[in-house]
Amino acid sequence: MRKATITRKTAETQIAVEIDLDGSGSYANHTGVGFFDHMLDQLSRHSLIDLKVTAKGDLHIDDHHTVEDCGIALGQALGQALGDKRGIRRYGHFALAMDDAQVACALDLSGRPYLVWNLDFPTAKIGSFDTELVREFFQALSTHGGITLHLDKAHGVNSHHIAEAAFKAVAKALRMAVEPDPRAEGSLPSTKGAL
Repeated sequence: MRKATITRKTAETQIAVEIDLDGSGSYANHTGVGFFDHMLDQLSRHSLIDLKVTAKGDLHIDDHHTVEDCGIALGQALGQALGDKRGIRRYGHFALAMDDAQVACALDLSGRPYLVWNLDFPTAKIGSFDTELVREFFQALSTHGGITLHLDKAHGVNSHHIAEAAFKAVAKALRMAVEPDPRAEGSLPSTKGAL
């Protein structure tokens, strides 16, 4: 069963994450940060990974700790659900267009975290949400999920569209990477013998 539940409690946040890699894209995300919930919903729907994230954070300070810690917990849950990664495709890529924005994602579930970030936002905020937190989330996801993650913006003038295109592109690439490869028959997608 490719499922995982992770809880993370610190002085700043209390996070619970449940994922099912073989789901249908159902979601129930409640972090107290409206725009971020919307992005997590997109991540679930377009990856077909069932996702439930519940968070209580120090939002009276700002959204930073909540968003980053959700990325940490989600990365940990992804790693746990993947197990030894036998039989998966491992790699994923997708170029996603959303109105004025186009964002490309390429990723490798390599166990070697690395983030290449070529996204910029024309505004510092999307509503009350700090656009710099998009990078913080993906940095945490990459680090704690052991993902080599490249994100590149080709176009975009609207910050909301850019952020949403990034989450959707990652979702589509992640769907590709976690899917069982029918030709792999449970083999490890590496010549090293381990990922």
